[in-house]
Amino acid sequence: MQLTFLGTSAGKPTKERNVSALALQFDQDNKWYLFDCGEATQHQIIRSRLSIGKLDTIFITHLHGDHYYGLPGLLSSKKLDKAFRSLNIYGPKGIKKFLECVLDISEEHLGYILKVTEFEAEETFVFDKFSLKVLPLVHSIESFAFYIKENDICNKLNEKKLRAIGLEPSSLYAELKRGRSITFKGEKLEPKVFMLDPVVGRSLIIAGDNSRPDVLGRYMEDLDLLVHECTYTQETYDNLPVKVLHTTAKDLGIEVQAKRVKNLIANHINPRYNKNSTIGVEMIYNEIKRSYEGKLFIANDFDVYRLGRDSVIEKLY
Repeated sequence: MQLTFLGTSAGKPTKERNVSALALQFDQDNKWYLFDCGEATQHQIIRSRLSIGKLDTIFITHLHGDHYYGLPGLLSSKKLDKAFRSLNIYGPKGIKKFLECVLDISEEHLGYILKVTEFEAEETFVFDKFSLKVLPLVHSIESFAFYIKENDICNKLNEKKLRAIGLEPSSLYAELKRGRSITFKGEKLEPKVFMLDPVVGRSLIIAGDNSRPDVLGRYMEDLDLLVHECTYTQETYDNLPVKVLHTTAKDLGIEVQAKRVKNLIANHINPRYNKNSTIGVEMIYNEIKRSYEGKLFIANDFDVYRLGRDSVIEKLY
């Protein structure tokens, strides 16, 4: 499972970071999924190793501009690239009206099927390789997280055991994988006898803007990976003249440690934390680390991470 961060800034783009967008790819798959689509996401895709032609589905966490203003340009460029594969968009109530308005006023004829689904909290959707549940968050408008559970692999044969009785790889293997009994050397073989234990699918949450990570509750317990906003350090937040509903590094660190989250990638970084400032992203990292003992990364644009089946995450580049 691979994650490519296309935008990691909060609210507005900076010289270092674009606004929110994250790509998710599954092993041995010919398509990929996009979570949020801030302004200029299509430019970020061009600069990555991803192909718009293989984009299958877009999920929008909430309707603040830095999370979905990039949709019109991306949809139009997909047509110009002659990438006519159908596209699915899932988002909160209002996303359909937004897209219908943009496409109508611009007289844009996409030339491919665009299916838009407006979801509600607690809905579950099933895809080829995973299921996705929509979880409510706490923000200034409706905002959501996506709990993603990869399908368990239940059809792995114990080839060593089969070879031990003289059955080499053949079409009979396929029959066992389909759950059908076979006859070999006059003996009936039952599939369950020659199946390995299921390989449990990985679990992750990709969250939109949220001021209270604790609302994710039991879904965070022993989670393989949490991707969550971390807009401010606690000191910065406490000194804001006007409080906004975002997570602080202190709160995030305490909560993920309490729920035993195995890996955390923090993103949606406020522009004040940058390379030319006296306060850098290391302040966010250090504040989370005061409470959290798991593996932690602060995402930058174009960072690529791989989450292994052993729940170990590594930064590829």
